[in-house]
Amino acid sequence: MTSRRHFLAGLAAASLTPVQGWASVGAPDYLAAALFPDGTYRLAGLETGGDIVFSLPLPARGHAAAAHPKRAQAVAFARRPGTFAIVIDCTTGTEIARLEAPVGRHFYGHGIFSLDGTRLFTTENDYEAGEGVIGIWDADDHTRLGEFSSGGIGPHDMRLMPDGQTLVIANGGIETHPETGRTKLNLPVMQPRLSYVDLSGSVLEQVELPRALQKNSIRHLAMRQDGLVGFAMQWQGDKTQHPPLLGLHRRGETPRLLSAAETDQSSLQGYAGSIAFAGDGETIAITCPRGNALHQYSIANETLAHAYHLEDVCGLGSGPDGFVFTTGTGIVGQLSGKQARVAARPDCQWDNHLIPIRTTV
Repeated sequence: MTSRRHFLAGLAAASLTPVQGWASVGAPDYLAAALFPDGTYRLAGLETGGDIVFSLPLPARGHAAAAHPKRAQAVAFARRPGTFAIVIDCTTGTEIARLEAPVGRHFYGHGIFSLDGTRLFTTENDYEAGEGVIGIWDADDHTRLGEFSSGGIGPHDMRLMPDGQTLVIANGGIETHPETGRTKLNLPVMQPRLSYVDLSGSVLEQVELPRALQKNSIRHLAMRQDGLVGFAMQWQGDKTQHPPLLGLHRRGETPRLLSAAETDQSSLQGYAGSIAFAGDGETIAITCPRGNALHQYSIANETLAHAYHLEDVCGLGSGPDGFVFTTGTGIVGQLSGKQARVAARPDCQWDNHLIPIRTTV
């Protein structure tokens, strides 16, 4: 296995050096939510090799997290349609603050800090209006500063662009309401889109899928250093159809949709969970937990490079030689070339995402 020293050196070469502050808690490489055997939900700090550096309790099931770019602090988000986000001092393991979604709002499970770490942006649902909003929070005193439109319905994931001034938002297009839980209320007319929005809330660009794919909900995002955006989708239409679940987009251009051969594509059950670029930026991968699959694509020729069979795989991040993944069965694994190996198997069930702790640009 590639050593941790070599991995950190590779990240430094790619301007992705782990940030100051996290060394105080063992310099974890990732954050991930999990269910532990005692029935508690926790946020864990993970090393690439699968060792758990710390695990901190959550009040309910978590989804994703945001790592502060300068200090050992994380914000763990409730699973949609949860209303809590816990700010945790990972040095002491204590809860610093609890963010509560305002009346009429709920979180979508994702958030991201500004480049300087002064503000936190959160994806939210204004469920009475049926519109997506981005909440703005002061990252020091944890007060809410305001909000702006996400540019669509059902904003889920978002990323900060390399300019440090623009958010790209995955508006899934699906309307929900807490009174009906996770029920999807507008499938016949849903319209997913990518929205590029500056930090003041001005919509700079909107990107929609072809009409035939209007039920392909854009859910999760990955960002390459040159501004290429990868997006993962979840099909809400006819289950006899097996549309692409992976897209690439560069601002000002038409989205490019990548798909496997029908035999491989049909096994995914129309659901991609997480998405990530490899550290070298030459490949991109999606996890498909319903199909027990991880698909890795070559970006240069936009074709499937390799398909891995991995039970309940969902969490995904760039790793020393390719990718690191987590599964609902507790595995932390690594992909290198065409090989998938188990690095560790802690006694827990990993949730959906593996969040890298490093600078965003």
